[in-house]
Amino acid sequence: METSEIIKKVRKIEIKTRGLSSQVFAGQYHSAFKGRGMAFSEVREYQYGDDVRDIDWNVTARFHRPYVKVFEEERELTVMLLIDVSGSLDFGTKKQMKRDMVTEIAATIAFSAIQNNDKIGVVFFSDKIEKYIPPKKGRKHILYIIREMLDFKADSRRTDVKQALEFLSSIQKRRTTAFVLSDFYVRNDFLQSLQICNRKHDVVAIQVYDQRACDLPDVGLMKVVDAETGHEQYVDTSSKRVREAYRKYWSQRQAQLLDCFTRSNVDSVSIATNEDFVKSLLGLFKMRA
Repeated sequence: METSEIIKKVRKIEIKTRGLSSQVFAGQYHSAFKGRGMAFSEVREYQYGDDVRDIDWNVTARFHRPYVKVFEEERELTVMLLIDVSGSLDFGTKKQMKRDMVTEIAATIAFSAIQNNDKIGVVFFSDKIEKYIPPKKGRKHILYIIREMLDFKADSRRTDVKQALEFLSSIQKRRTTAFVLSDFYVRNDFLQSLQICNRKHDVVAIQVYDQRACDLPDVGLMKVVDAETGHEQYVDTSSKRVREAYRKYWSQRQAQLLDCFTRSNVDSVSIATNEDFVKSLLGLFKMRA
C-alpha cells in the first residue's frame, strides 16, 4: 500500500473512531474498566465519621491533632490489544473485510483508552507473535498503531490464540486489561491458557465473523479455499443437507467457543461484519459497568 494511501486511511479511521470514542464510549469505557484500586492522594484533618484505620499517626503526632489519609481510585490502566493478523481475517462478503472491522474496533478502544489517560499497547499474532508494540500514551502512538494495523503483513497465515495469551502473561507483570480481537478460527485448545491469563489480567474477547461463516448461500457448486492452509475443495451449496450440516457445524463451534469464555470467566461479544459494532461494544461495556 502506498504511503499516501495509508495516511488517508489512517486519517479516515481516526476521524470516525475518535468521534465515536469521545461521543459514545468515553463514559461507558470508564465505568466498564476500573483502575487497579485505591491510591494515596493526601492527608487532611480528621472529621467525624472518618475511619480510624485511615489515621496517619506520623502526621497526627507532628501536629498534635488527628489527620487521616485520603485515597482515590487509581484510574490509570494498561490496555493491551491482542490482534489476530492471520489469513482468515482477509475475508468479507458483506459491508467490509473482517480485518477492516477489527481495525476500526481496535482504534475505537484505543482512543477511548487515551481519553481516560490509559496506556495502550499491541500484540499482533498469527500462530506466533508477529509484532509487539509496548504500551504508551498519546494520539501519535495510536496513529502509529492504526498505521501498523493497515499495512502489517504477517509471516504466517495460521492462528494460535494460546501463543498470544502466554506471551501477554510473560511480558505484562502488572494487571492489564486485554482485548483479544479475532475470528477465533483456531485448531488447538486455548482454554487453560485463557484461564491462567484471565486470573492475572482482565481479558475481554471480541469475535469478528462474516455471515457466510454460518450460512452458506444456495449458489450451486462452489470452490472453498481455507485462507490459512490453502486447502481447496468444492462444495455443492444447492444441497439442503450440505447447507444444514454447515449451519450445524457453525452452531456447535460457537457453542464450544462461548463455553470456553464462560469457563474462563471472560466477557465476550461476537460481531458480524454487516453489523454496527457500536451497538455491540456498548452492550459489552454496559454489561461490565
